[in-house]
Amino acid sequence: MNSVRIPDNTLKILKLLNASGCEALVVGGCVRDSLMGRTPYDWDITTSATPSEMKEVFSGYKVIETGIKHGTLTVVDSEGEMYEITTFRIDGEYKDNRHPETVEFVRDLEGDLARRDFTMNAIACDAEGNLSDPFGGIDDIREGIIRCVGDPDKRFNEDGLRILRALRFASVLGFKIEERTDFAIRSGAGLIDNIAAERIRVELLKLLKGRYSLDVLTGYKEVITRIIPELIPCIGFEQHSIWHCFDVYDHTMHAVASYEGEDDAIKMALLLHDIGKPSCFSTDDEGHGHFYGHAKESVKIAEKVVDRLRFSNADKDQILPLIRYHDLQMGTSPKACRRIRANYGPDLLIKLAEVKKADNMAQSGYAKEKESYLVEESFKIAREIASSDSCFDLKSLAVSGDDLMETFGLEEGRKVGQILKTLLSKVIDEEVPNDKDTLLELARGILAED
Repeated sequence: MNSVRIPDNTLKILKLLNASGCEALVVGGCVRDSLMGRTPYDWDITTSATPSEMKEVFSGYKVIETGIKHGTLTVVDSEGEMYEITTFRIDGEYKDNRHPETVEFVRDLEGDLARRDFTMNAIACDAEGNLSDPFGGIDDIREGIIRCVGDPDKRFNEDGLRILRALRFASVLGFKIEERTDFAIRSGAGLIDNIAAERIRVELLKLLKGRYSLDVLTGYKEVITRIIPELIPCIGFEQHSIWHCFDVYDHTMHAVASYEGEDDAIKMALLLHDIGKPSCFSTDDEGHGHFYGHAKESVKIAEKVVDRLRFSNADKDQILPLIRYHDLQMGTSPKACRRIRANYGPDLLIKLAEVKKADNMAQSGYAKEKESYLVEESFKIAREIASSDSCFDLKSLAVSGDDLMETFGLEEGRKVGQILKTLLSKVIDEEVPNDKDTLLELARGILAED
């Protein structure tokens, strides 16, 4: 087990509080990560000082009253670093499964640690490196166990998001969830309904990107489908195909886990890419399963999911096309790839190749063997078209609206725009070169037909 090395700037904050006669320690995730040899993202501080005492100690600093009602202030040092400092406290009743009705400031560290979610997050460290671990968090870290502090049902009823945090930690750290905590997660999955969609989205994305996500996604289906009930029909839905060795749900989760990158759009596209399959299922005379039109159906369902989870329009513009085209044979459809490049930009093509690779890795051994070359071909085509300096937008078209108006005496308006779009379409499909004389001649023919 590693020791906790507190950065000098953070130590200075702790010592200022100590010098005023107050107890002060770093606490939570930063201590956990330090003990595991991971680099903390930030350093949270807990103290016996009340908010008014903190403001007196840091009278020479910029102080932001982040959540002063709950005892939290943010101190900004001379280098612009921000430190969130919270008074030791005991929380009152949680009526909304999210926020305590009351907060009582206390001078007792153990009382403060007792309100925290998991034992591994209920460890504090003072400026001298002394650890306070009243609930056995260090042992649980050593053994790779996620365990609630105290009664799991109470912890999750206080804040339903802790259910997703437990699964996220299991996904990222590879820890096992302790039996009582596990039971409370499964029986209390409905508490997630009370959590803001934005906060669910953040935790879900972190979970999906965890190295051990597959175990969580397949092991806690009752929680995952509480977030996305549209996945329920996928559970146990056999595909009856030599191309697949898993049911639709497990195939989906193997695909998610097969992509090891950090791109949110790719992870969400993989999570939802086959969500429309159950409603599109049919069998042929030989009993082989088919899912004709499932990509289109998956997009319809996925749009509702990403809207409900409050994804931005920019995110949707990445996620939905990846689902729509995930079955596209890029190696034999260069025209379609150029269209995608024109409509969604070069990056999406590379992401689409990643989706296809992960999808293939989650199929049967037969499919992997038969289609491995298609995966490589997809990346080749994607890179070539993404890096091409060919014309994919009106700015790059060799003919402008002014050219059309000057050559044919047209007035600015819809007609000019329609002709430009037609010319661009022909160039993108490589039916004509992006040459001014050629395009003007084509425009002449379009006008003659009218």
